[in-house]
Amino acid sequence: MAGQGTYTLAMSFRGKARLDTSQVTGGGRGGRRGGAVIGGGAGGVVLLILGLIFGGNVLGGPDGSGGLVFDPTDIIEGGAGGGLSGMDFSQCQTGADANANDTCRVIGAVNSVQDYWSEALPADADRQYREAKTVIYSGSTESGCGTASAATGPFYCPPEEMIYIDAAFFDELTTTFGADGGTFAQMYVVAHEYGHHVQQLLGVLGAAQQDREGADSGSVRIELMADCLAGVWANNASSTEDESGQALLEPLTQDDIDSALSAASAIGDDRIQSSAGQRVNPESWTHGSSEQRQRWFLAGYDGGTMNSCNTLDAEQL
Repeated sequence: MAGQGTYTLAMSFRGKARLDTSQVTGGGRGGRRGGAVIGGGAGGVVLLILGLIFGGNVLGGPDGSGGLVFDPTDIIEGGAGGGLSGMDFSQCQTGADANANDTCRVIGAVNSVQDYWSEALPADADRQYREAKTVIYSGSTESGCGTASAATGPFYCPPEEMIYIDAAFFDELTTTFGADGGTFAQMYVVAHEYGHHVQQLLGVLGAAQQDREGADSGSVRIELMADCLAGVWANNASSTEDESGQALLEPLTQDDIDSALSAASAIGDDRIQSSAGQRVNPESWTHGSSEQRQRWFLAGYDGGTMNSCNTLDAEQL
C-alpha cells in the first residue's frame, strides 16, 4: 500500500467529514472475460511506454480481441503468492485520515466524485447514476482480463463498472512521470476514471474502441472528455458531502489546480513518447497531448457542467 506521503500542495478534506469505505473494495468475485479496459488519466501510461519501446499492441488480449477484461478477485501481494482475501480500510474514517494517508485520500476522492455525479448526471443528462466501486490493491490482482498491476496504472473496466487502482502508482506518477506530488494530482486521476464511468452511463464510451489510435481518434476524444469531466467535478468538489450532509472538501486553491494540470501534462502522449526517447507521433496517440489534456481539464473546470465536455463533436481537439 502506498506510503504516507507528505506534500507541499494539498487539497484538504474537512477533518471531521466521514469517509464511506463501502464504495471501495480490496477483493471480489471470481473472474470472467468481458469488454476492454479503458485507460485513464494515468491508466495505460506504462503500457503505452512498453508499446513504444517493444512495439506491438500491449493493450490487446491474447486472443486478439483487442483489450484486457476482468473481474475483481482476491489480491495477490507482489504479483505472486501471499494471497490476501481482502484489504483493511479501517484506518480510513475521517477527512483527517484522507489528508494524512494516500489510500484514505483515494477513498475520500471516490466519495466526493460519486456524490457529485449522483446529483449532476440526472440533472444535466436525465440519466440515473449507478455507483461504481474502486478496487484498491497492492502489487497486483488477478482478474478476468489477466493481471492488474502497477504496470497498467489506474483504469476502468466497462463490463464490471469498476475502477482499479494500485495506490502505489501515485509515487510513480511523481517520480517517473514528473507530476508535482500534490495531492490533487492524485484526485484528478480518480476523477478521470470516474469520468469513464459517466461515459459508460451515457452510452458513449464505445467510441474509444471503434477508433483506437490517432490524434483525432475516438480514443483520444474519449480520454479528453474524461479529463474535462474531471474538471467539472473539480469545479464542484467543495460542495460535495458525506452521508451526514457535511462538506467533504475545502475550496480548491490555485495550487490544487496547478497540481492537476501537472499530472495532465505529465501523462500526455507527446510527453510520454519524448520521455521514452521516441519520435512524437500523433498517429499513435490514444490519450491526447499534454496541452490538450490540460486544456480540456480547464474547459470542464471553467464551465462547471458536463455541457462543456462534448469532445466527440468538437471540430478541434
